[in-house]
Amino acid sequence: MTENIQEIHLVVRENQQEAQKQARQNVMRTALTGQVNMADIAQARGLVLRERENSIFSDAWVPLAVLFLIIGLAAGRQPTMLALGLVLLLIVGVSTTWKNLSLLGVSYERRFNRNRVFPGEPIEMTVTVRNDKALPLTWLQFRDELPIATDNEHAISQMSSEITGRYWLQNTFSLSGREQTERQFTLRFPKRGYYKLGPVSYESGDIFTLFTIQRDHQYIDQLIIFPQIYPLEELGLPAKEPFGDVKILRSLFTDPIKTQGVRDYQPGDRFRDVHWKATAVRGNIQTKVYDPSTGMTIAVFLNVATFAKHWMGFDPELLERGVSVAGSIANYGVQQSWGVGVYANGSVPNSDQPIRVQPSRSPEQLAHVLEALAAVTEFATGAIENMMLRTSPSLPWASTIVLVTAVVTEEIMVALIRLKEAGRRVVLISLADEPPPKGLGNILAYHIPASAPAFQKEHKPNTLTEAALGSIPSPEPVGLEFELDDTN
Repeated sequence: MTENIQEIHLVVRENQQEAQKQARQNVMRTALTGQVNMADIAQARGLVLRERENSIFSDAWVPLAVLFLIIGLAAGRQPTMLALGLVLLLIVGVSTTWKNLSLLGVSYERRFNRNRVFPGEPIEMTVTVRNDKALPLTWLQFRDELPIATDNEHAISQMSSEITGRYWLQNTFSLSGREQTERQFTLRFPKRGYYKLGPVSYESGDIFTLFTIQRDHQYIDQLIIFPQIYPLEELGLPAKEPFGDVKILRSLFTDPIKTQGVRDYQPGDRFRDVHWKATAVRGNIQTKVYDPSTGMTIAVFLNVATFAKHWMGFDPELLERGVSVAGSIANYGVQQSWGVGVYANGSVPNSDQPIRVQPSRSPEQLAHVLEALAAVTEFATGAIENMMLRTSPSLPWASTIVLVTAVVTEEIMVALIRLKEAGRRVVLISLADEPPPKGLGNILAYHIPASAPAFQKEHKPNTLTEAALGSIPSPEPVGLEFELDDTN
């Protein structure tokens, strides 16, 4: 089966290469006549959205040149008229051919040193331009649509791009035949989100600038800006055991991946746990001893609603604080080697589906969680209390449910109490102006107001990533089952 798949892939690649080669040959044959097939261009160099041609050359110049030639011949081969007519025809022919060939073999490529960063961190973008034909280009211009201005632009352009979400990066080159050049730019995104770069517009023309041709290419790149995350103490949460006191009971489960050592075989030991190499060395049967499994899982639920009713709109600053708090809690859980999952009732961009990242201890889990939170929008797909009640049966029984919300309604309080009565571990984190209301019983609740140190504008850590990922206490290697203390 694998060989068949490889053969299919090989045939597909060969067919694609052959189609592109044939399309380039068709473009070269028809370029001199100016009747270039747009389908051939799209096949040869990628999707072309549209093509435009401009000219300061009047259509009357060709008949005028012919008229000059006729007058020159009729007047006994008058040199002035003949020369003027020949020069006009030569200019028209050279300019038309140059224009038709100008964008042939031209490529534009973006490269990034990284495509996932935290807000404010630099992204180095390298633009590479190639002219793969022998014909030189006296001028070649690219207009690349970016979501934000580059660092070298003045403050007005940067502020305008942040407001409108659009900036045109213009680059003009002069390339000889078979030449390649590069330029460096730095991008900094102040807010989280998914950012699209492109499309890009190519423009060039003849040496006399009489004819120009412009093509828009669907060349799209995507950059992901993670939400800002903070150490828990800067959010006003306890740096140790923020989700309740931890009791050390007894180990009910073992982790078969981590081995502590070996011991003598005892009746009841599983045959697959026998350590055969140690048995051969010691001369009697030895059994593997595994590390106990902690098994703690945390499920973070983010409510994107910032008001009690959806028709009241939303508070963008409050939403961003909620996303940052959810990301910071998830980061803390990953640092403690817990299973971490994130759920949000905000829809994915260009979709009506809520965000769900199932709990996992994968090394890539934090990246998955932050990517999901970067995509959170203010459009709620449903009530967060319904989402918690529907999702809780699929969560591990020992998991802790943490709700991050800017508004605490009666419906949310009822859902939290129902989960607590069902034996779930529940934590409420409120970002409202007022502390959480009374009536939650022994549910652990925190209040993170706008005055928290992490949300102050003058608070600027040395490096954002270091502040988020480095100032977190290392977990104690307990390796036993966890249980919340509900005696308070």
